[in-house]
Amino acid sequence: MKQTIIGIWTFCVMLLTLPVASLRAQNSEVGVCVGTMFYLGELNPTRLFAQPQLAAGLVYRYNISPRWAIKADFMFGKVMASDANNANNRERNLSFSSPITEFSVVGELNFLQLYTSVGKNHFAPYIFAGATIFSFDPMAAYKDETGKVTVYELQCLGTEGQGLEGMPKKYSLTHFAIPFGIGFRFNIGRYVSLGAEWSMRYTFTDYLDDVGGRYYDNDLLREQRGDIIADLADRTPELSGPDGNPLPFHHAGVQRGNPTTHDLYSFAGAILTVKFGNSDRTCDLKKKRKKY
Repeated sequence: MKQTIIGIWTFCVMLLTLPVASLRAQNSEVGVCVGTMFYLGELNPTRLFAQPQLAAGLVYRYNISPRWAIKADFMFGKVMASDANNANNRERNLSFSSPITEFSVVGELNFLQLYTSVGKNHFAPYIFAGATIFSFDPMAAYKDETGKVTVYELQCLGTEGQGLEGMPKKYSLTHFAIPFGIGFRFNIGRYVSLGAEWSMRYTFTDYLDDVGGRYYDNDLLREQRGDIIADLADRTPELSGPDGNPLPFHHAGVQRGNPTTHDLYSFAGAILTVKFGNSDRTCDLKKKRKKY
């Protein structure tokens, strides 16, 4: 996974240095984005902007025309959710948090033609879609009998029996996603652009939250991997029933997640970019260049 992240970072740096290598092309922009991320999946099926977490990154945009642009971003964020906030599955009692590192390339379509020229339209709503490669690492906090709280990375533990005989291998922590969303841009003079956007990432994994299949036999999991992993796999006994006693562990094969759906995560925030190049080039590609 480290090689993948290094590769993404190298490609992103090369992409962001393109405008520096050719400062005469003002249809290039670089900047930053800041906002929040949230997740939709087994632990939060429907609530938008539930438990939002900070996200930020770098942006490069290339304006092909007043209607079309290509944008690349390299972003860091975090998502989290808990069954404590999920009325339909409170007794499952699972929770997670995960850092997100992503690299995305999308195509943007402006509903209005967008210019930096004086006297021309300076704002436009837009839609976009593209491709994302991202890494994640679901974690959960566990309190032992002494009261000590430890945060465990869940993928390597195989909480649904991954990696054991007859079970699937452990899921990958690097995946692809399809980003799509809406936004609004406003050009401030010739060189600055300010915008806001909201997007969803449809991922090709159901394990962003480490929940996707069925409960593995808890006794076997305890025997082969230890008490802590067995307890993290089924946290229902941490709750008490009406009689005051801990609720029982689930039987092997009982549904733990929904394997027919994939998880999603979202980014919503502001984007500030600065255009590079000489002042005779703008988003209006029909504008004639000055002679030197």
